[in-house]
Amino acid sequence: MTIEIENETQASFSFDYEETAKNVILASLDLEKFPYEAEVHLLLVDNASIREINREQRGIDKPTDVLSFPMAAYAQPGDFDGLERQPDIFHPDTGEAVLGDIVISVEKAAEQATEYGHGQKREFAFLIAHSMLHLMGYDHMQPEEAAVMEKKQREILDHLKITR
Repeated sequence: MTIEIENETQASFSFDYEETAKNVILASLDLEKFPYEAEVHLLLVDNASIREINREQRGIDKPTDVLSFPMAAYAQPGDFDGLERQPDIFHPDTGEAVLGDIVISVEKAAEQATEYGHGQKREFAFLIAHSMLHLMGYDHMQPEEAAVMEKKQREILDHLKITR
């Protein structure tokens, strides 16, 4: 398992953000029964940086809380059977499935923690769980899809005892 975390902010956390990130990523993979060793990249940025990425990648000129960039295509969310037919997602040296990139605005996460009335650790963990589900093929464009993602996010956070 390779989890690369890059912090481009000067933000300080009241919790061990690297340990929290790793625990959420591992729990997400375990609860989804991901059958391979995986590689995930996590980038922590400020609002200006995520706004620029959002504008370049999605054509939306405003900051957002989290962006997910999955490497694999899935026939169905959480259906990992077809991954071996996508050899380009497996790292040539490690053999790990490169799931993709997660970009979090630390500023936006702090704002939302205050807005939603819970701690920064909970918001940070939620955003990673949310993004990990995207990296495994889940989406929330339709109400039914959103309900599935919400349930799975809750299961991940409950499993880790990270509550509001």
